[in-house]
Amino acid sequence: MQRAAKREQQDREQRVKGLHRVLVGAAAVPVMLIAAGCSSDSGTDDAAGAKASASSSASASASPSPTVQAAAYKSLPQSCKVLSKKTLEDLVPKAKSGKAGSSDDTSSRASCSWSSLDNNGVKGSQFRWLNVSLVRFDSDVTSGSADKLAREYFASQLTDARSVSGAKNVKSEPVTGVGDEATVVRYDLKKKEGSFKQETVVARVENVVVTLDYNGAGFAGDKTPSADALDKLARKAAKETVAAVQKANGEGGGAGTPSSTPSKSASKSPSKSPSGSPSKAAASSPSKTASQKS
Repeated sequence: MQRAAKREQQDREQRVKGLHRVLVGAAAVPVMLIAAGCSSDSGTDDAAGAKASASSSASASASPSPTVQAAAYKSLPQSCKVLSKKTLEDLVPKAKSGKAGSSDDTSSRASCSWSSLDNNGVKGSQFRWLNVSLVRFDSDVTSGSADKLAREYFASQLTDARSVSGAKNVKSEPVTGVGDEATVVRYDLKKKEGSFKQETVVARVENVVVTLDYNGAGFAGDKTPSADALDKLARKAAKETVAAVQKANGEGGGAGTPSSTPSKSASKSPSKSPSGSPSKAAASSPSKTASQKS
């Protein structure tokens, strides 16, 4: 009896211990679930933070859109009206009117030429030819600022003027008081019609380049004109042309005054000179030029 009671007591103790272990295990499950939930939320927050950080970094490292300084001048004057009647009478006294060069955009490129033949019969005759070319550049993100493009074109025009085929006694020197920079190139050119004296003035004012070609010759035994006289007239005409460019863009017209009010770019920059390149025109046959007289 005592042994049976003892075994029964032991069985009850074993059942109590087993029940205690089950209850302890069941209590641990919610704790594990809570811990897992906290761990999951933390991972989400970390991922969101990393994504925001990456987005901020990408935004900070993105480069701004490229820009260039706007062109100072946005228009050109009428090419055949850049010189006064008095100046034209001094340079090409027998010219009735100028002949405008062809252009698909007169706000970016324009030119005008005049020819004069003072025929004195058996005493010979005096020939004069004048051409004014204007090229305006616009700023372009790919090519650069209008000012930079104008400087490059200015240099190329001088190179052309100094390298005309057959030119003799080539000389060049800076011209003061004409735009932002200007240079005159002078030389002699021998042709079957006679001996020519050539003057080429290249000037830049802001984003516009002016190329003025002026030459003269004595035909049928008449004397060759004075190079110094032609030089003086060419400089005067170049200064007047630059003033016309400034006036067309709202300035007072005084030569050598830079613009202070930039304007917005309107079109792509011109890359070629107007039809009838000044350097090529200077080397063209004078008889052919005289036939174009208006």
